Amino acid sequence: MIYDCAIIGGGPAGLNAALVLGRARRSVILLDNGQPRNAVTHESHGFITRDGVKPAEFRRIAVEEVLRYPSVKHTQTEVTAVSKTGAGFEMQTEQGTRIQSRKLILATGLKETFPDIEGFHQMYGKSLFNCPYCDGWELRDSLLVVVSEKPAAFHMAKLVLNWSKDLVVCTNGHPVLTDEQKEKLQSKGVSVFEKPIAAFTGTNGRLDQIRFTDGTYIHRTGGFITPQLTPKAGFGEKLGCELTELGGVKTDEFGRSSVPGVYAAGDSAYVMPSSLILAAAAGSLTASGVNMDLIEEDFD
Repeated sequence: MIYDCAIIGGGPAGLNAALVLGRARRSVILLDNGQPRNAVTHESHGFITRDGVKPAEFRRIAVEEVLRYPSVKHTQTEVTAVSKTGAGFEMQTEQGTRIQSRKLILATGLKETFPDIEGFHQMYGKSLFNCPYCDGWELRDSLLVVVSEKPAAFHMAKLVLNWSKDLVVCTNGHPVLTDEQKEKLQSKGVSVFEKPIAAFTGTNGRLDQIRFTDGTYIHRTGGFITPQLTPKAGFGEKLGCELTELGGVKTDEFGRSSVPGVYAAGDSAYVMPSSLILAAAAGSLTASGVNMDLIEEDFD
């Protein structure tokens, strides 16, 4: 069987794309490795009617809704290779199965790489997060920290001040802020620490102290840490898609890449800020683009 569309990635972008294409009576296979980036998240926010939903519950409902449409197939597997064929595209799974489709949506998302700091993983998703829009409300008026090794530390600090005025910035030993930026932050009551961080300490995932390598420490109860984001799977690059400066697949407003027949949705196109509702919306738009392109091909 040659599917109308294969979707690699079962996050909100891939799931919503499958939903829209299923409703458009397209044969779709959704290839999902079952390893969502938000697995450590206790609640997801900012999605109307689903504010505070547990990611596993969101996923359960989404899969249930998608599979109401008989032309959609959901397979939990890892895709190991993708290639262009005369008919479209061929995917190979970890089990050795080969799947063919006319169109391909990349919705594999991003991989997060965080600074290697002792105690971080025990705190992540409980008192340390990466998105103020997702978790800022829950940390409002707390003793917060922004940890960033990038020049984006300045922007993040300005953003987090919206939720708490008791804020410090730690650059983990990296001189990423200009003197002017440091002076501006300090004028707003934000202390800047450029010393390397030795550890995050606390109990039950709740941050209590940030300890520096020189033995000093500061008391904080939560905050935001900036990860290095890279495409989770390099299928777009391997297929020859043009990439953005941030490393995502460059697309038009309907998810079309520079390679005919290849589309990218959600974090695979590196939509910022990264969020549940934006990824789902991107999946819907991309599915519309796929369906329209199939209609034009078949009509001609």
